Amino acid sequence: MALAQGFVLIDKSKHDVKSFDCGKPEMNQFLARFAINHQSKRISKTWVLTELTGETKERVVVYFTLTSSNVTKEDVPLGGGFPNYPLPVVLLARLAVDKNYSGKGLGSKSLVAAIREAVSLTTVGLNAVGIILDVLDNEALGFYQNMGIFNEFTNDPMRLFMTMNEAVKV
Repeated sequence: MALAQGFVLIDKSKHDVKSFDCGKPEMNQFLARFAINHQSKRISKTWVLTELTGETKERVVVYFTLTSSNVTKEDVPLGGGFPNYPLPVVLLARLAVDKNYSGKGLGSKSLVAAIREAVSLTTVGLNAVGIILDVLDNEALGFYQNMGIFNEFTNDPMRLFMTMNEAVKV
């Protein structure tokens, strides 16, 4: 298994999105049916890590999707000095590893890559006070809790948060 050097933006002419299977139908369907369309409409951007197969299209091994969102000051532990209207954040909308590649540490490496990409976006003009993610299920929650870098929102244990100041250190 030879993997590409790093994550790149998804490209339907270069990436085989149909064969990806992480075991979660909604995650597979998003990659196969919506990721490229959402990217073309500027809804979100999806990055992929691929296996170098020598085929015309490279097989997607891992993907993550980022988009923008907002939160209220009361929802997150930011401290004082923030206005009382919605605050911009980067939403880590999706992160999935093909089940043929699970157990190889790609999930945690992908999470770090996603966080670094979010930080990079804020350095070139996207304003954001932090990164949020909505956890799909208890299995995913366990993964994110084991990473130990996200905090729970006050009202929803399936929604996690990290300040951008914390993200810069990852």
